[in-house]
Amino acid sequence: MSREAAGTAVAWVAVAGATGFVVSAVFSSVLRLPRGLFVLVYGVAVGVLAAQFVRRTGVLVNRPPRRRSAVAVVTGLLVGTVLAAGVIGGPGGTRPAGVHLATALGWYGIVYGVVDAVLLTVIPVTAVRAWWTSRGTNVGPLRWKAAALAASLLVTALYHAGFAEFRSAALVQSLIGNAVVTASYLLTGNPATPLLAHVLMHGAAVVHGMEATAQLPPHY
Repeated sequence: MSREAAGTAVAWVAVAGATGFVVSAVFSSVLRLPRGLFVLVYGVAVGVLAAQFVRRTGVLVNRPPRRRSAVAVVTGLLVGTVLAAGVIGGPGGTRPAGVHLATALGWYGIVYGVVDAVLLTVIPVTAVRAWWTSRGTNVGPLRWKAAALAASLLVTALYHAGFAEFRSAALVQSLIGNAVVTASYLLTGNPATPLLAHVLMHGAAVVHGMEATAQLPPHY
């Protein structure tokens, strides 16, 4: 059972990483889709992946988060605020106004942020946690959390490597940012934490200027 569960966890992490890389490499680096259309394709791909993950493993259905919801929300808000401050402290540009700002915050802040959180953090961590649960007490919590963090960083690296703009030192910044988000998820055990953190970070990138902030690829 433990070997099968470990194989399943590795498989889902690999599929998540491959999905992220293919989407960013093909639809950004090759086809150069506009950002709005890219987010649509990205969201559909991750939505299909998440639906298959739930259907085939039942993990998110059978073990929903039940405790420490308030702590998870507060942690997500705090982490998101810190990341947003980092975004605002960097290079900025012109931001949309009026209805365009509201639309951008909805599409690039909420939708894009949620999709990023699901692919880069929730799926890899949940897959590894399912493996740990199957092992009972044979694997300590620090070991499985370290493995989950590594899985999240692998998926993050593959996804960002598909963008031409991240094939440089910029990749390190994305890894650091998502490491903070994933660590906060491992602390609370509730997906509300990474979801809120990513949404706040993306929202800050919209407000600070989408064409100048690295958190909203692609840029051409």
